[in-house]
This record gives sequence, structure tokens and C-alpha cells, in this order.
Amino acid sequence: MTATDPDVRIPDPIELDELEEERLRAAAGLGPRRVAGDGAGPAARPEYAGFDQVGLPDRPPQTEREQRLFTLNEGEMLLNMGPQHPSTHGVMRLLVKVRGEVITDLDVVLGYLHRGIEKLCENATYTTVLTYVDPMDYMSAMHNEHAPAIAFEKLYGIEVPRRAEYIRALVVELNRVFSHGLMMGFLALDMGGLTPILYGFINRDETVELLAAISGQRMLFNFFRVGGVNWDVNDEFINRLSRWRSNVEKTIGDNELLLTQNEIFTGRTKGLGVLTARDAISLGVSGPNLRASGVPFDVRKAHPYSIYDELEFDVITQPQGDSYARYMQRVAEIKQSIHLIDQIVDKMPHGPVQAQVPGIIRPRPGRAYAAIESPRGLYSVYAISDGGPNPYRFRMRDPSYITLQVMPKLMPGHLIADTMAVMASLDPIMGGVDK
Repeated sequence: MTATDPDVRIPDPIELDELEEERLRAAAGLGPRRVAGDGAGPAARPEYAGFDQVGLPDRPPQTEREQRLFTLNEGEMLLNMGPQHPSTHGVMRLLVKVRGEVITDLDVVLGYLHRGIEKLCENATYTTVLTYVDPMDYMSAMHNEHAPAIAFEKLYGIEVPRRAEYIRALVVELNRVFSHGLMMGFLALDMGGLTPILYGFINRDETVELLAAISGQRMLFNFFRVGGVNWDVNDEFINRLSRWRSNVEKTIGDNELLLTQNEIFTGRTKGLGVLTARDAISLGVSGPNLRASGVPFDVRKAHPYSIYDELEFDVITQPQGDSYARYMQRVAEIKQSIHLIDQIVDKMPHGPVQAQVPGIIRPRPGRAYAAIESPRGLYSVYAISDGGPNPYRFRMRDPSYITLQVMPKLMPGHLIADTMAVMASLDPIMGGVDK
């Protein structure tokens, strides 16, 4: 009997793969693999062959959330986006339930980038902690250092010199400008537009060169110290700041010309991923994403720290709460940060930039909390001292981690292609999520 005999049936490659998988699972002592849609469901139909379908767990659903996600109706299937998807802003996995091209449910799977920074900080001295937190939210390293510095100064009872406070406010606002500028570029890039990210990196490179002139580093600055800052500003830095000031508005303006009135960009972002003010508050969203939903909350105004109570700036909001509003919110906040930088330079006093602090800090037993307004929202630190040279407990609230929980609420009803437009408008950084 030959292969050309009509009684002989040659298995197609898909069937051979399934047979090989069944053989390997049997050899390992595992039961047959339960695939989403077994039997009469969509996965059994030939038109779904070759899709990256997600296997159902071998255990029964443990929560109501799992029950809803893994219960597939006719025409639905589960797909993976990530964990190494080009648009997920880090190592993250989206488990997406779809019917055709429309998302019906979504789950965010975290933990691929966990580094245990909080536990590392509990085994480091108070001064060393400020070097460990830099790579957490690597787009706002200055803000990462600011919150623990304030908390430790509260624990030890240190008063920071006035000039140091002004320099701190200056560098964190510079950091905010390039972080928001890159968000504008990445939002366009995730929807297929290349040019805006090039303008975003022009702005970013000019700003980090300026920060490198004062800190010595371009990304993980290690500039803050308990009781002040590492270096003072000099005339050369002020001259470079003046040149940067004359260029930054043009760079941001070029990006605005490309995006703000662009029909493709507005069509892909207006009305997409609407987050209401009520939902934003109930889910703990903060920062630009909260203000883009119409809630005028800014830590710098609501709970002033450093010198922000001496500076004039507006808490701008957007009423729409969609992806376009979140983009426009960043544009407005860049302009406010430039306005703050102008005031800081004009008002900066003379004096020392570092308080007298011992090399090994041993604060009295107690606890302290410090919150700041980072480019992604309310970033806070809670530290407990037992009188030793390192924190007894050290915990951080990262705004990106909180913000990601809105994705299952925003995405149902939208297309798969819209997933990354919504994700990019929220501006999460996975280094902070998986701290």
C-alpha cells in the first residue's frame, strides 16, 4: 500500500504537532492538554489553526476573575501579547480574550522583571539606598531618589539647605520634561509613527546631557544625598541650561505639529480607552492619567514638599479622559515644568548644598512617609527605623503598578490593534511595576 492509495490518509503538520505534544505529555506523566475551546468550541475549528492560543490551566479556576477569563463562549479564544511584545514598554504579558478582532476581556500578567529592590534596600545603609532605587522607574531616576531622601531626612531630623532644595526641584522638573516628551514619541511609535520618537529622543538627549553635566551620569544619576545633593550648580551649567531653554520649546513644538492635529493620530486616540473620574479615583490612579480624567490632584499642590509652595504653577486637567486627553495632559505639563524651571533659576539662593550628616546614619527608632509627584503619578516611600544603620522596613508605592489595573476596565469593546495605543497613553514603566 502506497501513499497514493486512496485508503491512506497522511496527517497534516498541525496534527503531527498535536500528536507529538500528546506523546511528550504522556511521557512526563501529564494528562492531555486542555485547550481553550476543546470540543465544539472555536479552537477545534480549522480556521483557528496556527493562532497563538493559550492553554487553559490544569487546575480549576480559583477566583471569580479566572472563572470569567477562562470561560469561553462560541467564537472566543485566548491570545498572548508578550511577554516580549515590541510595544509593552518592558517585559509584560497581556492575556487577551477576543471574539474576532474585538477584545472581550483582558488580564495583565506581571512578575517577569522582579528584582527585589525593596529587600535590597533593607540590607543597605540609608545612603546606599539612594543608589538602589535609581533603576526602578528608569525614566524618572531623579524622582526615585527624591522620595526616599525626604523620608530618611524625616527619620533623622535633618534640615536640607535652601539651595539644595532649589537644585532638587530643578533636576526633577528637567527629568519630568524629558519623560513626558518621550511618552509623546512612544505613543505615536506604538501606533506606527516613527518620526515623533526621533524628536522625543532629541529632547531627551539634550536634557540628559544637561543632567549629566551636574550629576556625571546620563541615566541613573545618583545625585540626591540624605541632607542635600551631591554637586552644586556652576556658571557653566547655568549657561548650558539657557541654551537648552531656548531649544526645548521648539523640539516639543515640532512634535505637537506632527501629532496634535494629525487626523490619523486623533482618529486613533480620541474616544479610545475612556477612564472616568470616578473609576480613576476608585482604582487609585494618580498623576497625569488622573488629571486627564478631570481630577485636579497634584501632590505638589495638595501636599507641598521641597519648595513647591513657593512656586507658581497651574494644575491643568482634561475633561475627556481618553488616550488623546492623556497625551494633551503631558504636553501641558511639559510647559508647566518649563515655567517652574524659569522660576527656580530666578529665585535660587546662595549657600551650601549639603547638610552636616555622618557617614553612617543611624536614625532614632520610628517611621516616616514621603510622597512626591513623579511623571507617572504619586510615588511614595514608607520607611521604618529600628535605630540601626539600615532601614528595618522599606516599601515603595509605584504609580505604574497601580495604573495597570485599569487595563481590564478600558479595553473590552476595543480592537486588538487599539491595545497598545491605550497602554502607551497610560505611560507605565515595568522597572517600577516589577520592583
